[in-house]
Amino acid sequence: MKENLSGAELREMLLCAHEALDAAKQAINELNVFPVPDGDTGTNMTLTISTAASELRGSEETRVGIVADKAASAMLRGARGNSGVIMSLLFRGIARGLKGLEACTAAEFAAAMNAGVDAAYKAVMKPAEGTILTVSRVASAAAVECAELEPDIVVVISRALSAGREALGETTQQNPVLARAGVVDAGGMGYITILEAFLGSLQGRIRSGRLGATEASAGEEESHVFGEFSTEEITFAYDTVYTMRKFQQEKPLDLLRTYLSSIGDSLVISEDDEMFKVHVHTNTPGEALSESAKYGVLEIAKIENMRSQHDALLAGQKPATADAITDPEEDAPAVAPAEKRCGFVAVCAGEGMNQLFQELGCDQVVTGGQTMNPSTADILGAVNRTPSEVVFVLPNNKNIIMAAEQVVPLTEKRVIVVPTKTVPQGIAAMLNLNLDAEPEEIRSAFTDVIGKVHTAEVTYAARNSEYDGHRIRAGEYLCLLDGGLLGSTGRPAAMTKMLSKSIKKLNPEFVTIYYGEDVADPAAKAFSDALTGALPGVDVILVNGGQPVYYYLIAVE
Repeated sequence: MKENLSGAELREMLLCAHEALDAAKQAINELNVFPVPDGDTGTNMTLTISTAASELRGSEETRVGIVADKAASAMLRGARGNSGVIMSLLFRGIARGLKGLEACTAAEFAAAMNAGVDAAYKAVMKPAEGTILTVSRVASAAAVECAELEPDIVVVISRALSAGREALGETTQQNPVLARAGVVDAGGMGYITILEAFLGSLQGRIRSGRLGATEASAGEEESHVFGEFSTEEITFAYDTVYTMRKFQQEKPLDLLRTYLSSIGDSLVISEDDEMFKVHVHTNTPGEALSESAKYGVLEIAKIENMRSQHDALLAGQKPATADAITDPEEDAPAVAPAEKRCGFVAVCAGEGMNQLFQELGCDQVVTGGQTMNPSTADILGAVNRTPSEVVFVLPNNKNIIMAAEQVVPLTEKRVIVVPTKTVPQGIAAMLNLNLDAEPEEIRSAFTDVIGKVHTAEVTYAARNSEYDGHRIRAGEYLCLLDGGLLGSTGRPAAMTKMLSKSIKKLNPEFVTIYYGEDVADPAAKAFSDALTGALPGVDVILVNGGQPVYYYLIAVE
């Protein structure tokens, strides 16, 4: 019987949960029934919990309250997408429930789980049943009930998992969209994956491979005798580590692995849907970076000369490392001083969109949107760099609003999140900005104008599916209006007709077409001309937005 949970055990449970989510993320992603290219639930939950894993890996903290707090704080800043934010809120509630405890009983852990559910429900404006909220609520309630009679925490987690699985199965009937597709909720599945890992860790059936590797490598490092080999025996001098953000049209990394193996050794490449990280020993780090630039954009790099480090160690000196290099920006204030009353942060993707928001007065533009939800930390950094007392944040995507709202208590600046669900809504808000107005007046004006903007979108079907009576084939044009599916087609002319017919019903005065990076100028001009012809008397404007994923974003006003 296990009556108490230590911090070390909770840390191991969380590391196991991270690895379990990482292994299951694609299966969870595939539960997203809407065929639009998406940031995906499994990916967002994995990236969110990975921040906690990074914080805890190698930690020797034994107090369960401190471990829970470290994990929750990391997840709050690393939260991506609605599913990631909800997961971070669940763990924030757990951390509050375990605050100050050296170890916890089954009843205390069950109560903390329940506190997490309360925190998540309070943070969601309109909680929907048949989601991760439902699954976590049912599982936590079962844990509390079980803990009233059973002191064994393994039994309590097992009961929570059993109830959660049953609730997950019922999400298909609770959500009409899931019912039509015949699948369970993706976020709920992610939560069950976490509980399964928790139980497996407590029962000793699974162990975090990464934690074990870290411990082993640390031990090996302590046993190294550096005098046993000479500097000349280091075949490849530069320890090269870097992280790349993948291009939208990502290429498999097999050829990159082959190339890097040819110019070095000790190669390790890890990746997720958005990033890949390379570790390689080579004499030509510049060539490694240049070749990798064919697959993504460099985010951060660290290159160290192992021969110089080895010589320093033999001389009894502390070796120079890249971590010791002073960053000229380190002396800059973490929070920019206020030089004006109001500032503005927008989230968007695409060179044209980025430039447009800056021209309209945005101080900071966070790169992100569909398929690449920025984290709370990304938005927080932009807010802190904005030199104003009040910072308005325009998420411009319904799946980013919650992450933006988590910034509010994390900064000394006053943050006002404007619930823009699309980029055209964000542009319309900035076009109507009156800098002489008070913050509340600006908020009111923004809210008023975004309610009058309809957004049509043209993207591609990411997979074959049936949705809301439509049979959709992968690669077809998907036409949407205000988030609802109009239909799909493989013919541009049919796509134009479908959109113009729906837009015309809205009786617009203005239509602005923002065309994406995958649309050539002549094709965009032809589409604009066709829409103009179909909408007599409507002022149609064509703008190069350069956005990924969406061929066209169309503001209808």
